[in-house]
Amino acid sequence: MSQTVLPQVASMALTAREMALADEPVLQRFFIANPDYFQVVHGCEPQPDEARSEILDTLPAGWSFTRKWKIGFFDGRGELVAFASVVSDLLAAGVWHIGLFMVDSTRQGNGVARQLHRELETWAGRQGACWLRLVVVQDNLRAQGFWRGCGYVLVRTRDDIELGRLRHRVLIMVKALVPADLSDYLERMPHDRVESAAPSSHPVCHE
Repeated sequence: MSQTVLPQVASMALTAREMALADEPVLQRFFIANPDYFQVVHGCEPQPDEARSEILDTLPAGWSFTRKWKIGFFDGRGELVAFASVVSDLLAAGVWHIGLFMVDSTRQGNGVARQLHRELETWAGRQGACWLRLVVVQDNLRAQGFWRGCGYVLVRTRDDIELGRLRHRVLIMVKALVPADLSDYLERMPHDRVESAAPSSHPVCHE
């Protein structure tokens, strides 16, 4: 896929571009300015190498995918106002995983996050996504409410997932982008069936 094919956010006066290791200082400043997610999910402030780890993150051994996208959304002054990490065709064709979705705290509560998600959803659908998948910690009630409001439904839970200094129960949630029901998703993604006992390590999502 061409690197120029990204969500269109001109209506919000934002520009989307892929972020690379050269953007580490920008992303690190963004994380430091928005610590709430890290405190809830990791039990601590963003670490000094938080941005580098996010940009260079790896999936569990043996997990297949087509591509990892690290997308920054910038305002007219060039300031990073939102960030999304997306993995295409995670373990199954047509299943796209949103690993991290963060919006600057000063822009939350006014519809920006939901509009950005709609743009991501449209973009992913045009690139071949049939399902969007994400993982949210059970204790992150605000994020749960956001994702349910965006149309995601619970598929299953997993317990004792270590994230930073904490261990969580996590909720695996999905949204269909094509006419389909959960049986279609579970046929594609046996990893998320309740009977699956395979060990799991997940990036986590945030509104």
